[in-house]
Amino acid sequence: MMQALSFGPAFRRGALALGLLLGVAPAWGAEMIEPPVLKEDVAGGKLPPVAERIPAEPLVVDLAAEGKRVGDYGGSLRMIEGQAKDTRRMVVYGYARLVGYTPDQKLQPDIAKAVDVEDERVFTFHLRRGHKWSDGEPFTADDFRYWWEDVIGNKQLTPFGPPREMLVDGEPPKVSFIDAETIRYEWSKPNPFFLPAIAGPQPLYIYRPAHYLKKYHAKYVDAEKLAQKVKDAGQRDWVALHFKYDQMYKNSDPKLPSLEPFVLRTKPPSDRFVFARNPYFHRIDTAGHQLPYLDEVAMAIASSKLIPAKTGAGEADLQASYLVFNNYAFLRQAARNRDFDVRRWASGKGSKITLYPNLNAKDEVWRKLFQNVDFRRALSLGMNREDINQAIFYGLGKPVIDTAQEGSPLYDAARAARYAAYDPDEANRLLDSIGLTEKESGVRLLPDGRQMIIVVETAGEDTEQVDVLGLIAEDYRKIGIKLLIKPSERDTLSSRLAAGSTLMSVWTGLENGLPTPDWSPAQLAPTNGEQPEWPNWGSHFETKGTMGTAPDLPVAQKLLDLNRRWTFSSDEGERTAIWKEMLDINADEALRIGIVSGIDNIVVVSKKLQNVPDRGVYNWNPGAFFGTYRMETFFFGEPDQRQAAMP
Repeated sequence: MMQALSFGPAFRRGALALGLLLGVAPAWGAEMIEPPVLKEDVAGGKLPPVAERIPAEPLVVDLAAEGKRVGDYGGSLRMIEGQAKDTRRMVVYGYARLVGYTPDQKLQPDIAKAVDVEDERVFTFHLRRGHKWSDGEPFTADDFRYWWEDVIGNKQLTPFGPPREMLVDGEPPKVSFIDAETIRYEWSKPNPFFLPAIAGPQPLYIYRPAHYLKKYHAKYVDAEKLAQKVKDAGQRDWVALHFKYDQMYKNSDPKLPSLEPFVLRTKPPSDRFVFARNPYFHRIDTAGHQLPYLDEVAMAIASSKLIPAKTGAGEADLQASYLVFNNYAFLRQAARNRDFDVRRWASGKGSKITLYPNLNAKDEVWRKLFQNVDFRRALSLGMNREDINQAIFYGLGKPVIDTAQEGSPLYDAARAARYAAYDPDEANRLLDSIGLTEKESGVRLLPDGRQMIIVVETAGEDTEQVDVLGLIAEDYRKIGIKLLIKPSERDTLSSRLAAGSTLMSVWTGLENGLPTPDWSPAQLAPTNGEQPEWPNWGSHFETKGTMGTAPDLPVAQKLLDLNRRWTFSSDEGERTAIWKEMLDINADEALRIGIVSGIDNIVVVSKKLQNVPDRGVYNWNPGAFFGTYRMETFFFGEPDQRQAAMP
């Protein structure tokens, strides 16, 4: 699920230019090297030479400073995904953003040459002169103007107005288009969520390829011609037509211009998608190579259940999707006869697997129980985390709750252990103390006489979740609770949660389990309709009260207040104190029931693929999976050229 973010204190000490942080040069004087795969198109006049394709002010990547080395051109990188809509993952892996995170959670300019930030209120973006979309058309302030005036400003396209990251207390920014390379966004109060949203794995795109989308906009196309386009595309009106093509994150239209390093070249539907190098990509190395080094990424689509076996058979050069820790032994064995390594990257999650009691359940009896702190504590104390750790994860995890983990400056060992011990006697005492004393066939009875049967719904994407739930079900029998498992699909589960139909769900824990005080603590409060512990309250906050209901539980109200105080604080000490208080409240209240943390992610890497860290953090946000490690710098070389482990 997505979370609101923030950035470091340096951004709050007046104006700060982010330029030159990645070695951005004012001009590039070295001789550029043409990628061999593009030489024929250049010779035939289909493409200009590389020196004319890159911006006048490219982003020059100092690979040595990142512990990498200059690579060679060529090759097709094979990956496997479980469904056709996973083409969107290439937008995550490619990770081209106006500003983006480094692996250590620092924001740096990328597509933007620089960003001037004043008191977290005024953001001035400076673009790179001569930057072009993947089709060779200029990328300028007009692309920002189109999004703000013609998409967000059009009531038919955007009836609910700007996205929440663009609003501060309901106030949209004043937007100024200063010149072709300069755009300014200004609020009267700080907006600490703006740049992090832009840097996210599913980013806030504040620009669009105007030259492409204007062909489907009523403001720019004759009504009769537009009606014919609507009819030809089988859409109901021009709004639906525009939406069909305005899908930068969905990444399903080969004709949609892109700024990513790899651009889709296969029209869906297909069981194999090819993403070719973007000939106008803005990053180069110090030796004069335009990135990416790879010619293409080839994404095969297969059943998720077959992906571990296909990976073990050597059908992927870089693979982490749909691999679970239980595949580790098999893949290590397969690697002995195949040309790949099996690496373990740390997880950035607060907990590998977490139970989410739905405090907004539609069933009134269950809702009252889930809102009772002693009931939630009993559920936490009633499971044997160490047994789960040993049985499922070979004892390699940590049996702790879902909270800030080791490696975060906010980590607290005592907090991580709160209500994490296996204590069925205390769990039984707590359940008795709230009046749940009647039983039938060993199962406690609800206040209305029904048996206490908790149905836990899964998204069906992680087989380990079902294995873990099976062990928890055995533990819960000892405290008089029957637990049933209901596999589902993510979209179905999301809909059921929003409707209050789901009693309890299982998913990973905190998206960022390694936060700093300058990372937003919004994930600890009801701020998002996709938070499974309180989707109704989160939706109310997210939509400014137009949907859902306001929380009536004092602890939820307290967390929202603390989150608001953090948002408007510019003092690092105060932000740290707020974070710790929110973490303590979440732990003491057992709002989410984390089970085990510290479980590594499995990453399979071809021995010929270079510049891939031996050890990294594989996480959605921050991290964008492989994104912050810059896939465009990966290249194929001989195994004996392999780099030493990077920090």
